[in-house]
Amino acid sequence: MKLAIPDYPFKAYLFDCDGTIVDSMPLHFVAWGKALREWECAFAEEQFYAWGGRPVDEIIRALNEVNNLHMPVDEVLRRKEALFVEMLPQLQGIPEVLEHIEHSYGKIPFAVVSGGPRRSVEASLNTLGIRDRFDLLVCAGEYTKGKPDPEPFLKAANLLGIAPEDCLVFEDADPGIASAEAAGMQWVKIDSPTVRAAR
Repeated sequence: MKLAIPDYPFKAYLFDCDGTIVDSMPLHFVAWGKALREWECAFAEEQFYAWGGRPVDEIIRALNEVNNLHMPVDEVLRRKEALFVEMLPQLQGIPEVLEHIEHSYGKIPFAVVSGGPRRSVEASLNTLGIRDRFDLLVCAGEYTKGKPDPEPFLKAANLLGIAPEDCLVFEDADPGIASAEAAGMQWVKIDSPTVRAAR
């Protein structure tokens, strides 16, 4: 299935990573479950997907608040990411997105704009052998406000030297789409594997 790209002469493509380029969300959910069980903290799958695109440290703080816990943010973040990296050999790409990346590579600049830590994003892209396709990565910890705030996408556009309205965003999660809209950018929604399989 090919992606439906808006008819506009875009000058840059900005991609979310998890759930957009790589089918990593199920692996991230397993890693979250293992890391949080060590602190007896629940994280429902529905809530996990609703918070897609939010930085990991922000999710841990929110879970602390919701569950009246005091999990050490940096420690839980490192543990969760380490568990995810262990599962990288299982990682698959999103076929239609990978196809579009290969088709468009070299024509306009690409950036990854992610709520994940740079180490995790780099590891995912390297696993698929596509790290070299991207001119720029903007990851968690490299901006002040995460998605749905427009800051991550606006920072990427600024670093690329491209006007926001000339950037097209590829996203799977509602917070990311809200971020793109707030940044004044058009977007393409990437359906989850479950939705794609049901078609």
